[in-house]
Amino acid sequence: MSQSFDWRTPFWGFASGLVMALASSAVQAGDAKVGQALAAPCALCHGVNGISTLAEAPNLAGQPEIYLVEQLRNYRSGKRSHDVMSVMAKPLSDADIDNLAAWFGSFQIQVTRPN
Repeated sequence: MSQSFDWRTPFWGFASGLVMALASSAVQAGDAKVGQALAAPCALCHGVNGISTLAEAPNLAGQPEIYLVEQLRNYRSGKRSHDVMSVMAKPLSDADIDNLAAWFGSFQIQVTRPN
């Protein structure tokens, strides 16, 4: 009797490995109060409370922490490039990034439909 190949076996092994890798690199819980203190330079473009003051700068308030962490780390590493953000993110430590993400992620944003 020949044994057939079941594609699901390697798939589930890969999927479980991916989940474990993502979980191990998950965002560390940042301190929003520390992040608030670090966010002073961000206010010029992104607003005091993370609501942008410039059309070309995105709102940061209410963004998911994991998204903010990933983008700041990408700016810091050069994986993502922007004239200002690349310079701003370069000196940030992982803890700084986690704390900034906790601060901006702590805002609750309500969206309403236009009438």
